[in-house]
This record gives sequence, structure tokens and C-alpha cells, in this order.
Amino acid sequence: MENLDQTDKTILRILQSDSKKTAKEIASMLSLTVSPVYERIRRLENQGFIKKYVAILDKTRIGKTVTAMCQVSMRYHNEAFIDEFVEQIQDLQEVQECYHVAGQVDFILKIHVRSLEEYHEFVRYKLSKIKNIGNLNSTFVIKEIKQTTEYYI
Repeated sequence: MENLDQTDKTILRILQSDSKKTAKEIASMLSLTVSPVYERIRRLENQGFIKKYVAILDKTRIGKTVTAMCQVSMRYHNEAFIDEFVEQIQDLQEVQECYHVAGQVDFILKIHVRSLEEYHEFVRYKLSKIKNIGNLNSTFVIKEIKQTTEYYI
């Protein structure tokens, strides 16, 4: 963060809010010329502050109306078992996010599916097939209160 000045931070906030903004639009918002804004964006990309640009889909419009938070506890905690779990979870398209956590559980998965039946099938035929899972605890979202992809900088 020490490499970022206030203009860089403002550019990052703008792009987090709408990544389709052009350098020209951002320059206009900041009362700057296009070239320095374009160069700053390229530098922020090259330095890894901007990882990628994405489109955020409306989960309801694509039919992914059920969100489950699944807590996973492992039977054994050696490096090989953890690495195998991490590798296998990458292939499960239903899993949008996976966090290795400290506490009573080992991993928290954020899963989006079309229905409870689809979730049941996912757990039964995919997730439960991963070796070394000792316990699964599912919590279902009934209302999303806040959802953002933006970081406060």
C-alpha cells in the first residue's frame, strides 16, 4: 500500500465499482488527462493490485438461488490430506469460495446451486467423495444482507 498515492487509490475504488470505466472516463472524473491515468492503471495491473476484470452475474437470473455455507472438518490434519482436499475442491464448480480457517472447523465453502435437491446431490455425489472429510455442517442463507466485491482502501 505504501506505493499507492491518493490518485491510485481513487482509481482502484472507481474500477472496483465499475471495471468497464475507460481511462478517459476516469481521467474526466479526476480532472486529469488520459495518458497519466492509463499509465497508472497499467502500473496497478503490472504490480498485481488489479488481478483481473470480471462480470458479476445476478445469481437469481442464472438460477443459482440457493446459497449454502458448508463447514468442513477433516479427520486427519497432515499436509498431504490438506493438499489433496485443496486440489480436489478446485474442480467442484458449485464451490464459489473456499477458506482454510482456524477454529472448530477446517474449511468453509460458499456453494451456489439451483435447489436443495441439487445441494443434496452435490454433497452426496461430489463433496462426500473427497477422502478425509470427517464432518460436514451446512448452513443455508435465507436473506443476503450485504454482498460486495469491493475492498475499502
